[in-house]
Amino acid sequence: MSEIAEFTRHLGHYLPPPDVALVERAFAFSEQAHQGQFRKSGEPYITHPLAVASILSQWRLDAQGLAAALLHDVMEDTNVTKTEIESSFGKPVADMVDGVSKLDQIEFESREDAQAENFRKMLLAMAQDVRVILIKLADRLHNMRTLDAMAPTHRERIARETLDIYAPIANRLGLNALYLDLQELSFKHLYPMRYRVLARAIKSARGNRREVMNRILQSIREGLKLASISATATGREKTAYSVYKKMREKRYSFSQVFDIYGVRILVKDVTACYAALGVLHSQYKPIPGKFKDYIAIPKANGYQSLHTTLFGPFGTPLEAQIRTQDMHRIAEAGVAAHWLYKAGGELDIAEAQQQTHRWLQSLLEIQSESRDSKEFLEHIKGDLFPEEIYVFTPKGKIMALPRGATAVDFAYAVHTDIGHHCTSARINYELMPLRTELKSGDQVEIMTSPTARPNPSWLNFVGTGKARSRIRHFLKSLQQRESAVLGERMLEQALASLKVPSESVTWERWEALGREYGAKSRLDILADIGLGKRLSFVVAQALTRASSRAGAAGEDPIAAPAKPEALQLRGVEGVAIQYGKCCRPIPGDAIFGQFRRGQGLLVHTRECQTLKKSRVDSDQIVDVEWAPDIQGVFEAGIRLLVADERGLLARLATEISDAGANIAYVSMERPDGDEVVAMFFSLQVRDRQHLANVMRALRRIPEVRRVQRART
Repeated sequence: MSEIAEFTRHLGHYLPPPDVALVERAFAFSEQAHQGQFRKSGEPYITHPLAVASILSQWRLDAQGLAAALLHDVMEDTNVTKTEIESSFGKPVADMVDGVSKLDQIEFESREDAQAENFRKMLLAMAQDVRVILIKLADRLHNMRTLDAMAPTHRERIARETLDIYAPIANRLGLNALYLDLQELSFKHLYPMRYRVLARAIKSARGNRREVMNRILQSIREGLKLASISATATGREKTAYSVYKKMREKRYSFSQVFDIYGVRILVKDVTACYAALGVLHSQYKPIPGKFKDYIAIPKANGYQSLHTTLFGPFGTPLEAQIRTQDMHRIAEAGVAAHWLYKAGGELDIAEAQQQTHRWLQSLLEIQSESRDSKEFLEHIKGDLFPEEIYVFTPKGKIMALPRGATAVDFAYAVHTDIGHHCTSARINYELMPLRTELKSGDQVEIMTSPTARPNPSWLNFVGTGKARSRIRHFLKSLQQRESAVLGERMLEQALASLKVPSESVTWERWEALGREYGAKSRLDILADIGLGKRLSFVVAQALTRASSRAGAAGEDPIAAPAKPEALQLRGVEGVAIQYGKCCRPIPGDAIFGQFRRGQGLLVHTRECQTLKKSRVDSDQIVDVEWAPDIQGVFEAGIRLLVADERGLLARLATEISDAGANIAYVSMERPDGDEVVAMFFSLQVRDRQHLANVMRALRRIPEVRRVQRART
C-alpha cells in the first residue's frame, strides 16, 4: 500500500528507526487480524486504523501510541486477546488498546447503559495514560469524516455523541483545532439542511468581507510597526457551527453574526502582548466589559491569550486575540503539544500538563464515589464544558470553576472537609447564601462549623461533578450509619420478643447469616433493617436458626415469640426516621411507623387521613412510641384567621418567639372582598404542650379570630 509507505516516511522525520520498525510490525499485525473485513464504505478495514495513526503522527505521537492506534480495533473486532498484544508489543500498548476497546462482551440493559460504561472505562484508562484519549479522539475524527456511509439514524446518534462528549473532551484537553473539526462535522450530520444553507451563505459573504478584512489587517499591521512591535496579524474565519451557535444563543440574524470580524495577532513574548493590546485600543475603541486576560489567568486546559472586542470600522465589532507563538501552539495542540514540540525543546507546557493531570485525577476520585456508570457520566459532563469563571480565595489564590458554580462548589473545590462542614459564605466581604452563583472576580470565604453536614437540597443547585459526587457519597454513608443504628435497635426488640439476649448472638452466627444473605458485613444487614429492606423479626429468626444449627442436634425448638415492645423514638435518629408531612406528628401525639422499602421509617399520627386512604401492607406497620427523654424540635403547623391590621404579623411573630418557638415558614391569603386574612405558620416546637402554649399566647391577641392546628 502506498499509504503505509508514505506514513512510515513521515515517521522517519521524528522517530528513530527502531521505533518506526515497531509501528510497521503493529501495522502488519493489524492488517493480518482485519484480513477480509471491510468498512461500510467498501474499503478494506485496515484503512481506518492507518488513518487514525496518520492523524496522531501529525501530533508526533510516540511509537507506542501509534502502535496502539493501529491495533485499537483488533480486540473489539477480531479474536485477538490482550495477552497476545502484550506478548508482541508490551504492556503499555496492550493497556492502551484495552482502554480504547468497547465492552462488547458484557450484556447491558440498554444502549445508554452500554454507552455510559464504555465512557467510564475509556476515561479511567485516559486518567492512567492520556494517549488513550488521543487515540480515541483521532478514531472519532476519522469516523466523523467518513460518516456518510452510515445509515441516517446511526449518523445522527454518532454526531450527537460527538458534539456532547468528544468535542468537549478535546476542548478540555486544549486540542482546539480538533475541537472545531468535531463540532463542524457533528453539525453537518445533525442538521444537514442548516449546515448547507449556512455554508453557502458564508461562502457568498466571504468575498464581500475580504476588502474590509484586508483594510483592518493593514491598519493593525501599520500600527504595530509604528510601535516597533514584531507581530503577525491574520484574519480568523468563522465555522458554520460557530455562526449557528451564536445565532441561536444571541438570537442574531446571519448578517449580524457575520458582521463581526476576527483577527489574531502573534507576537514574540508576553510583554509584547500587552503592548500590542495598547496599540489596538488606541486605533479602535474597546467595548466595555469585553476584555479577558487569559494570560494572567489561564483557562483550565492551559489556554493563554488576550481577548478584546473593539468598535471596528463602519461600526462593525472587531474581535481580537493576542498571544505569543508558544501560546498559539498550546492553543491549537493542547496536551498533544507535549509530543509535538518536546524534541526541539521549543515549548514548556508543564503547567498545562499539570492542569490536565489534575482534571484526570479528579475523574478517578469522582468514579470511586459514583454508584454506576450513568452517574459517573452525569458528573463529568458538568466538568467538560468550557464556560468558566475565575474566583479568588481570601489569600488571593485563583480558582477556576464552571459557569453556574455556587459557593458550595467553591467549598468542595478547596477541600472536601470544607465542603462537608460549610454553613455560609462571605462573597466580596458580604454574607451570602451557599446557593449563590459566583461571578468572575468574586472573592469567596467559606464559614464552617464542626457540627454542620451536607444538605440533600444542595444537589439541586451545585454545578460541579466533584461537589455532587462528594455530597452523594456523604449522604449515602450517613444514611447507612444512621439506618444501621435504627436497625440495631429494632433487631434487639425482635430478639427480645424471641427471648434471645442480643449479646448471645456471636460473630459466627452473623458471618453465617451474611453468607446466606450475600451481605458484606453485619453493618449492611443492620442498615437494610433500618431502611426497611429486611424485616427485623425475620432477621432475628434467621439468627436463632443459625444458633440452633450451630448447637447440638436435638435442641428444643424456638419458643413462640412474645409480642415485641414498641420502638421508642428519641428525636435524634437523623435521616433513618422521618416524620410525615401529611400529618406532622409531634411528641404527645399517638403515632405508628410505616416502613418504606429503601427509605427507612416514616412516622404518622394514628389519625392520619392520608395513610388511611392509601393501602398499606400490615408488614409495613411498626409499633412506635415517644421516648421519655425525647430531644430536638419538631415541625407543626397552625392556621389563623385574623383581622387585617397594620403591624399584626410582627406582633404574631413576637408572641411565637416569646413562647420559645421558631417560625420555619409563613404564608397568607385574603379571600376576595373579605376583611379577614387566613394565615399559615410552620413552627418548630418541642411537643404538644409547647404547641398548646404557643396557640394560647396567640389567642390573647384581640385581632386573632381563630387558631387551630394544621395537620396537613
